[in-house]
Amino acid sequence: MGRRRKVRLIVITDGDVAAVQAAERIAGELGLDCISRSGGRPTPLAAHDIVDLARTAPRDPVLVLVDDDGRSDRHRGERVLQELLEHPEAEVLGVVAVASDTPHVRGVRVDASVTGKGSLIRGPVDKEGGPLPGGTLKGDTVDALRHWDGLVVGIGDVGKMEGRDDPDRGCPVTARAITEILRRHGYEFAGGRDCR
Repeated sequence: MGRRRKVRLIVITDGDVAAVQAAERIAGELGLDCISRSGGRPTPLAAHDIVDLARTAPRDPVLVLVDDDGRSDRHRGERVLQELLEHPEAEVLGVVAVASDTPHVRGVRVDASVTGKGSLIRGPVDKEGGPLPGGTLKGDTVDALRHWDGLVVGIGDVGKMEGRDDPDRGCPVTARAITEILRRHGYEFAGGRDCR
């Protein structure tokens, strides 16, 4: 019996209602799938449950959410994120790292960020999606990425940014971060956001 193909994931480091709504909407628009049950504060599912659910998804890659509920220590969301990054049956294509005002976190370097106005920049952003001087994006669920060499795209807080990323606007900031991850993995887009 051959080895099973790894499930391909894109992880968003936020799990509140706004983030779940954004992930569901973007998954539908891009022809992806979304594990809505991974949303919550903190993350309610274990990493192996997320991988099992992703394996049953009819489409891929699969969007999943992890959240530490504002805690600065390595809480449930970060532990699940670390386990997903190391899971032998999962391939994390990239992480959408969400900025927050959480104190006492170390932060993570990003490959790119999407500002609250929708621009792609090289450096990090703050909670409102404003460009930040310096090297790291700070959020409650991102420190687990400090020693990961995969693709990290930063954004501001999904439910903040002066409403610029709201579902009724099509969640353009989160959508651009996800499409940037897909593009860097060779996914082709025809007719806007369609990647199927």
